[in-house]
Amino acid sequence: MKLYFDTAYLGKCYWNEPDGKLVRDLARGAKGLYSSAICIAEMASLAHRKVREGAVTPADAALRQDFFLEDMHTGVITALPVTERLLRRAEALTRSLPASCYLRTLDALHLVTAADGGFTEIWTNDRHMLAAASWFGLAGRSI
Repeated sequence: MKLYFDTAYLGKCYWNEPDGKLVRDLARGAKGLYSSAICIAEMASLAHRKVREGAVTPADAALRQDFFLEDMHTGVITALPVTERLLRRAEALTRSLPASCYLRTLDALHLVTAADGGFTEIWTNDRHMLAAASWFGLAGRSI
């Protein structure tokens, strides 16, 4: 089965985080891992945050970032492009959300990317994205 991971779940594949082993096991069993191309910038920000918080050295962060980029290059992870059409779809769907739905910009992009890519579910541990997934025609899944 092909799986769509948001960046939080991709991060668990490269960093020792809660539920990381379970997420890595899930990823190993997939027929393909997919995410929005925004994950490239988000993973860089995640690495930067880990260094800023003192969790890792800059060298360790760079090594993990290189592993991630190599997996992108070799097709372990497929980055789905962010196009103007996709951004307009995110705008339209976000406009139609009820006021009670909390949603951040990059989460909306992940949700429309997954839906546009033909996925029926999105894997994340982000509670806001999980709550908003159904508004985008997706099932939010978490370990």
